[in-house]
Amino acid sequence: MTVAHKNKTLATLLAAVLGGFGAHRFYLYGSKDRRAWLYVLFFPLSVFAGFIAALMIGLTPDEKWDATHNAISGTPSDSGWLVILIVIATFGIGTGLLIAAIARTFDLLYTGGAYG
Repeated sequence: MTVAHKNKTLATLLAAVLGGFGAHRFYLYGSKDRRAWLYVLFFPLSVFAGFIAALMIGLTPDEKWDATHNAISGTPSDSGWLVILIVIATFGIGTGLLIAAIARTFDLLYTGGAYG
């Protein structure tokens, strides 16, 4: 029985770009994963969860990643710098979106939306 090797860089990219839809969960665990369907169900709220998942996946050491997702595949992971660049971009974009959401919330609460 051949088991597909789960690529950490691809999982990080899926979580960063399509994490709001749970694409990384579908890639890692398949279509029967209940948490993946929760991402789809709560899409607008799950975007931030996707960013957090991208950070968690990207910062997981390769040895721990292989023990969790590639124990049977026999192929060791070698993530390299691309996964770190994805993590840095995810952190920057996620932080910017979080600050924008907080600013918009304060605008709506304290000025009634006078600034946009």
